[in-house]
Amino acid sequence: MKPTPQHNERIAKMTFSSVYPHYITKVESKGRTVEELHQVIEWLTGFDSKKLQELIDEKVTFETFFKNAKLNSNAHLITGVICGYRIEEIENPLTKQARYLDKLVDELAKGRKMEKILRQ
Repeated sequence: MKPTPQHNERIAKMTFSSVYPHYITKVESKGRTVEELHQVIEWLTGFDSKKLQELIDEKVTFETFFKNAKLNSNAHLITGVICGYRIEEIENPLTKQARYLDKLVDELAKGRKMEKILRQ
């Protein structure tokens, strides 16, 4: 599947704070912790727990969230299918970054080892 311009726009306008609770629910229901979730988010974006909470409180959009992120230099190693989209084929940079995060959360929830998730 290829993301449409409308799909890309929807992701850009979605707030991180609206999705974050779903990330927590997903990982905790599979026996992982919020600390592990934060470790994964920090690896991808450079945001520590304090900065993450500020962004949640400010209700930033994914567009702002990723504009302020310092994406990990190994983020391009995140590949595969998430939400029906093959990550390496997504052309829109913001949509690709959002799917990187979705993929990492998914891998965490599926019990993948942290060093594999963090591409070490």
